[in-house]
Amino acid sequence: MAKPLRKGYTTGTYASAVAKAAAIFLLDKKVPNKVSVPLGDGREAEFAPVPAQPPKGEGGLSWWGIQKDAGDDPDVTNGVWLYGAVFPLSDSQWEKLCRDGKGYRAEGPFPLYLDGGQGVGIVSKPGLSCPVGHYAINPVPRAMIFQAVESVGRQAGYGGKLGIRIAVPEGEKLAEKTFNPRLGIEGGISILGTTGVVEPMSEEALVETIRLDIRMKAAEGKPVLVMAPGNYGERFLREAMGVPLGEAVTCSNFIARSVEIAVEEGWKKLFLAGHVGKLAKVAAGAKNTHSRFGDGRMEEMGIWVRDVLAGKGQALPGFFAGAVQKARQLEAQVRGSNTTEEAVGYLKMAHLAEPVLCHGAEKVKRQIIRWAGGRLDAEVAMFSSVHQIAGKTRHVEQFLYLWRGKP
Repeated sequence: MAKPLRKGYTTGTYASAVAKAAAIFLLDKKVPNKVSVPLGDGREAEFAPVPAQPPKGEGGLSWWGIQKDAGDDPDVTNGVWLYGAVFPLSDSQWEKLCRDGKGYRAEGPFPLYLDGGQGVGIVSKPGLSCPVGHYAINPVPRAMIFQAVESVGRQAGYGGKLGIRIAVPEGEKLAEKTFNPRLGIEGGISILGTTGVVEPMSEEALVETIRLDIRMKAAEGKPVLVMAPGNYGERFLREAMGVPLGEAVTCSNFIARSVEIAVEEGWKKLFLAGHVGKLAKVAAGAKNTHSRFGDGRMEEMGIWVRDVLAGKGQALPGFFAGAVQKARQLEAQVRGSNTTEEAVGYLKMAHLAEPVLCHGAEKVKRQIIRWAGGRLDAEVAMFSSVHQIAGKTRHVEQFLYLWRGKP
C-alpha cells in the first residue's frame, strides 16, 4: 500500500507564526519556544521558532525564524527560512508608512502595519490580488499575520501602534524558479496561502496560477488572449509568429479549464498554439491532456487523414485524386505510428502535412468554442517541431494583428 503523501504549510502560515513569535518576545518579554496559529479548516499548527540573525539591511530589530516544511509537495520554497520582526511605531512613523509605504495597514481598531523585507517580492503589474508597488503578501496571509500579532497585543494589553516585517533572505534567488518574474513580481517570492496548508501535488494550485496569469493578461488590455500548453508552444510562437516569451499564458495540460477561466475572466478572443501531439488530444475532446487520462492521438490523426482525403478539409493538391488504396495505406501508417512526429513524417512524404494539420486545428477550434459555451471566438495553430510544419485555422493572422494592436 502506498504511503500517504505528507501535507505541509504555506508561506503565509509560517509568516504568521514568526510574526506571532516576534510579538510575544516584544510584548510579553518571553522567549517563544512554541507558537500556534489557526488554519483555514479550524485546526491549529504549532511551530518552534528560533532567534535569527537580522536579514541584510534589517539590523536593529529582534528577528525570529522558522524553516518551511512543504510536506511532500515539490515546492521551490521547501526548506527556506522565513523571518519575522515586530516593533513599536510612533505616530509620525505610522503616518509616514500609511502614506508612503509599500505594505498594508490592518483593517480594524488595532493599529498594525505589515511590511515586507529582504526576499519578499514587490508587485509591478496590475491584475494581482496585491496593488502595484506593494509587497506581494496576499490577502489571506495578511489577515493571518494581523490576527496572530493582534491576539498577542490584546492579551498583553498593548495600546500603541506596531510594525510587522516579514523577510525571506533566499527569496530573490528562489523567485527565479517561480512564475513571479513573468507575473510582474520583482525582487523575491510571494507570501501565499488560502487554507494555510500545502496539499501535495495540488492541481488546484496549478490551475489557480493559470487563472492568475490569465487575469494579469486581461489587466494589460489586449483584445486577444494568447495561450500555449508549454515550452514548445512558446518557442513556436516566438520563432514563427514573433510573439515574445512570456506573452502567452502557459496552460499546461489544463486546456479545457483554461478556456473556461478565460471566459470567466471576460475574454472574447483566444489564440492557442501547441504541438500536434498535445492538440490531437484536444481535438478528440480530452479536457486534460495528461497521459494518465488516456491517449488516442494516432486514432485522432487517422480521422483527420480520412476527412481530408474525403474532401472535408482544405483543398488538396490533387495528388491523391482517385488513389483509394494509397489513401488507406497513409491512414494506416498514421494510425500505426509510435509518435505524432512519425505520423507527420508520413504526411509530409505524401505532401499532405499542412492540409491535415490545418484540418486538425479547425477541430481544436471547434472544441475550444464548445468548452467556452460559444462565448468566445478562437483561432489555433498546430505545429510539428521536428518537421517544421504548421497548420492554422483561417483567421490566425487577423488575431495576431489584433493582439499587436493593429486594426
